[in-house]
Amino acid sequence: MAQTKSKEAQKLIANNKKAYHDYFIDETYEAGIALHGTEVKSMRMGKCSIKESFIRIENGEVYVYGMHVSPYEKGNIFNKDPLRVKKLLLHKYEINKLAGKVAEKGYTLVPLQVYLKNGRVKTEIGLARGKKLYDKRQDIARKDQRRETEREFKVKNL
Repeated sequence: MAQTKSKEAQKLIANNKKAYHDYFIDETYEAGIALHGTEVKSMRMGKCSIKESFIRIENGEVYVYGMHVSPYEKGNIFNKDPLRVKKLLLHKYEINKLAGKVAEKGYTLVPLQVYLKNGRVKTEIGLARGKKLYDKRQDIARKDQRRETEREFKVKNL
């Protein structure tokens, strides 16, 4: 079930801009993350990175690999490994749908952003297809053209 953006209070913790550059995002899903106490405290302080992370479906469960959650400063012995594998919380029908899509050639799952929603840590994951080099070039050309028109518009209105 594709999720839409809602008007509820959200605080962005981490964003994966590289995913939008490297992939076409077909669908997005919202998933909870199974975390331990000090990891939640660290995330509330904004100490999370998803730049190198990826998602796999194993044995009917979804896991995120490579998500770096910095250790909480005051956590001492309760801190976990910063790069440990974290379980994503999705409904069974969503997992089955994603598993079927990922089995198709060219599809993968990437984390797009991590945020706080109503006091809970959530992640937005995207069902993505890889871009070719010429697709990336077209996107860069479009962005440059848009920037140029905005610059011209700004000069005309001064």
